[in-house]
Amino acid sequence: MSHVTVNTMPTNNSLAFRPADFATLTEALDYAAQGDTGSNFYTGRGEIYASITYHELREESVTLAHKLLGIGLQKGERVALVAETNPEFIRFFYACQYAGLIPVALPASVKVGAHTAYVAQLKQLLQASDAVVGIASEGYLPFLQEASEDLAMRMVDVPEAFHALPGDEQPLHQAEPDDVSYIQYTSGSTRFPRGVVIKHRTAMANLQAIIADGLKMNGKDRMMSWLPFYHDMGLVGFVLVPMCAQVTIDYLDTREFAMRPRQWLNLMTETRATISFAPSFGYDLCARRVRPKDVETYDLSNWRVAGIGAEMIRPQTLEQFAEMMEPAGFDRRAFLACYGMAECTLAISFSPLWTGFTTHHIDADHLSEHHEAVLLDEAGTQGRGRHFVNCGIPLPNFEVEIRDDSEVLGDWHSGVIYLRGPSVMSGYFNLPEETNHALCDDGWLNTGDIGYLVDGVLTITGRKKDLIIIHGRNIWPQDLEHIAETQTEVRAGDAVAFSAPDSEGEEMCVLMVQCRERDPIKRNNLVRRLTALVRMEMSLDCFVELVPIHSLPRTSSGKLSRAKARLDFINSNDLNSLDAAAEEVRLRVASA
Repeated sequence: MSHVTVNTMPTNNSLAFRPADFATLTEALDYAAQGDTGSNFYTGRGEIYASITYHELREESVTLAHKLLGIGLQKGERVALVAETNPEFIRFFYACQYAGLIPVALPASVKVGAHTAYVAQLKQLLQASDAVVGIASEGYLPFLQEASEDLAMRMVDVPEAFHALPGDEQPLHQAEPDDVSYIQYTSGSTRFPRGVVIKHRTAMANLQAIIADGLKMNGKDRMMSWLPFYHDMGLVGFVLVPMCAQVTIDYLDTREFAMRPRQWLNLMTETRATISFAPSFGYDLCARRVRPKDVETYDLSNWRVAGIGAEMIRPQTLEQFAEMMEPAGFDRRAFLACYGMAECTLAISFSPLWTGFTTHHIDADHLSEHHEAVLLDEAGTQGRGRHFVNCGIPLPNFEVEIRDDSEVLGDWHSGVIYLRGPSVMSGYFNLPEETNHALCDDGWLNTGDIGYLVDGVLTITGRKKDLIIIHGRNIWPQDLEHIAETQTEVRAGDAVAFSAPDSEGEEMCVLMVQCRERDPIKRNNLVRRLTALVRMEMSLDCFVELVPIHSLPRTSSGKLSRAKARLDFINSNDLNSLDAAAEEVRLRVASA
């Protein structure tokens, strides 16, 4: 086991536990600052390189708030923060809360090598948010500066430059429940970013429900996370939740986890953390990297909530992880399946605590054709089965309906998930048409996700609209289709992108392109070129398939149907050929 240095910051707080029953985030931090808990930051080798108590965090954030106001920033202006996993991000995030400014978390790209794509993404987010200030560490500052070159921003610099500013002596803004707390950009598209506007009242409603109802936290809990701060699960679940619950949190950088996934288990062992979440791929990566001799060095007996979310949940991955880690004291009953999205701050539903995860074995063909979930065992058919993980019941004060257009469907019938509740966003920033499309006049949110209800339990069967999720990363198909359409051989509307599962349920990215070229050498060149372009611009491995003209499926209104194209692709390929396709992508990328 790697060496791990554990900070003496206590797990048991001297402060009386309060389950986020506050009106604003600043009120929550004011209270947490009276205790002695806080945050620890670990290197990839398991050594603490920074610690900050909530008391220190509040003092430093208040000081920073005065410095930000000192450069003339006004209430409601946006401050862009490259969200690396370090104390500076949380200092500036809370400084914005005290100053009445609105923080915007920018991605700290795991693959910075994709220079052009990353700078383009930053620029899109800076423009979309109308940010007036940008803050990044020395390593990320050149990217942020390049992205902001022709934008009218007041200051773009490293955190130290802001710390060196003189402070303004004017009284700080007193946050109100209906003030905007932050803007969360939904990850995925570099061309169509959408900023979810979250008010203090909205955030606190979700935080209180997560802490008191979903996780049933208490003052003895300790959290651990490697999730990125720019993702809603990382920001809300593991920056805001621990502070609002006054508990200690231990952080490992996302990139360090990707390189050393076993360090997650080392830290869970040494810190005796009780709560940690991950997408399915996180558990899968650990199970693949852990050697049998490592297991006996772990003690995971304190892990009472092993949350799973952020992507479609793969039950076989969880089974493998639980079986492997059982000798280390991991109890499969700790698995907690959940469903959420940034448009609802974070959480929507949780499965019951300490019951593990449950699944429905559904006839996938019947579900696709008739939009009805039929249990294979009950149907007595030989249909193509698929296990769907149940995501529990909605949090208190949430209403959930399954609809087909305007009709509300009954149990077992699959349709679009609509919900209404106190932590639904107020809208998308500066995007009134997108807001009107997502939010109904009566407060219902069209999630775009597909699922069904049974006795109040929600099960997700499809992804939000046409969103592609690969290893927890969101990719919008329009971005891939745009890359294809920039090639002279491809006309507008000739490309469609989606994801498809291989034999192990692992999603791979597929780009189908209508091609008029018959020369096999030229066709092969186009495939290789598109594979390389997607890799260069999106840092993504993608299987490119050329199809005849007029062969891509369309809706009755003439629009390309990604859902039908995906189904046709899966039905025309057996699992072995899909595995072969995934291997072909890897070979193409290696030779590109």
